[in-house]
Amino acid sequence: MLTPIARGLTLLALLGSLALAGCGSVGKLLASDTSGPAPEPAAATTTPTAAVAVDAAPPARAERAPDEVTPTAAPDEATTAVADASAAADPQSEAAEMEEYDPWEGFNQKTFEFNRKLDRWVLKPVATAYDKVMPEPWQLLISHAFENLKFPVRFVNNLLQQKWSGAGRELGRFLINSTAGIGGVFDPAKDYWGIDASPADFGQTLGKWGVHPGPYLILPLLPPMTVRDGIGSGVDGVTSPLAFYGGPFIWNGLGLRAGGIVNDRAMNLDVYQGIEETVVDMYAAVRNFYLRKREQRVRE
Repeated sequence: MLTPIARGLTLLALLGSLALAGCGSVGKLLASDTSGPAPEPAAATTTPTAAVAVDAAPPARAERAPDEVTPTAAPDEATTAVADASAAADPQSEAAEMEEYDPWEGFNQKTFEFNRKLDRWVLKPVATAYDKVMPEPWQLLISHAFENLKFPVRFVNNLLQQKWSGAGRELGRFLINSTAGIGGVFDPAKDYWGIDASPADFGQTLGKWGVHPGPYLILPLLPPMTVRDGIGSGVDGVTSPLAFYGGPFIWNGLGLRAGGIVNDRAMNLDVYQGIEETVVDMYAAVRNFYLRKREQRVRE
């Protein structure tokens, strides 16, 4: 019999998963990549009206925070990401010419819409309430702390990909941010030493080893993926410290994951709204951008 606390953490875990599905996945996918130069925006049929925050970069919305508590944020990375989203939705763009292996499209589209509705009716209200009680500067600090905790995943996969400089940067960032950055809530490694992150995951590692991505796939409560990246996500989940915090670790680990995702969703409330209003075919845009982004990561 689950205690009220366990039931609450379970609910938070489920809610957290929604942030990476449907509309929520757009914000994560369209976040800027700190490991290399931002891709050039292509011509788009619609003009984005909002900025978008990705994976390792702090969302742009938090740059309104006071200087004394706000680490450095990249104000124009988000705008570039939105331009990429529109380019992905444009059938005339170079990104749209990329081959997309989607043999399960019928199933994927239904699941994608299911996830979007759950995001709209469940996660968004939770994130909206969270945004009202948690100041934006603190949201950014929390985001930095979660990124710092994911250091083992990035470090190990940089080593597996023989990215020695990337592994060195990740180690340096972790040591500096965990000490001078007060447990990772600040990012002095980048702000004062100019050490950028080197994003890496096991799906990317498999691609480096020559494993083909396989079919595109959308599952309930999960982010977009290929078969290769789905396997990679499972391996990364085992190596992530978020899975092993506290006891019983499974509830605390899920609760931490959910808390981090709700925090990210709250930081991008306006962004997601802008994307939905400017992209006509959301499914095709997310699919194209995801496959393009993953191919770019493998080639780096």
